[in-house]
Amino acid sequence: MSQSQLHKWRRARGFTILEVIIALGILMVGVVSVASLSSMMMMRGHQSKFLSLASMLASDKLEDLNRWDQDDPQVCVPAGNGTAGSLTADVMQTTTCGGGASASIAYYDDVSISLSNSTADCPNSTAGCFAETISTQVNGANSYVTTYHSPDGIVTTTSSSTAPANQTFHRRWVIEGDQPLVGVRRVTVQISANDKSLGLQTLQMSLVRP
Repeated sequence: MSQSQLHKWRRARGFTILEVIIALGILMVGVVSVASLSSMMMMRGHQSKFLSLASMLASDKLEDLNRWDQDDPQVCVPAGNGTAGSLTADVMQTTTCGGGASASIAYYDDVSISLSNSTADCPNSTAGCFAETISTQVNGANSYVTTYHSPDGIVTTTSSSTAPANQTFHRRWVIEGDQPLVGVRRVTVQISANDKSLGLQTLQMSLVRP
């Protein structure tokens, strides 16, 4: 058989099993790589979205704490103590300011965002709402006090033995007296995602006020 005839015979006989296996292997590597890249991009997209929301909620809480008078228990530092609240634990305490004002303050909450219109406790039945929840234990039973905010400014508060749906973020804050300078206080808010599958670290924001 001549060289040209042998070449034609090899072309006519098609692919060998080994060639097919190698081709399939290369194809599978490509498919797996594309799937892995797509999954990573989706995860990054979710992380970016949650970080943006966390930043907004931290800023919102700082603005809320900044509006209180400096001698209000919400933002004062108790006499004889350098700090109020904590970034490492959920703290609820009775805070007494130097001027004598006193109140029980929770330095933490859980935030539920984008509650649907079907949520019974939303004050606006057509626009949905988001909610801030403080959880405590009363006589060994869980108690949840939730403040619902609707886009039109209506605010309602309810108490329940069950947590509201879609608790997306957990917030803690601390107020430090004479930090970073004597005569002022530093307020720091820390946000963490309740969905640990996102692999997010905590986000912190601070402001300095009188």
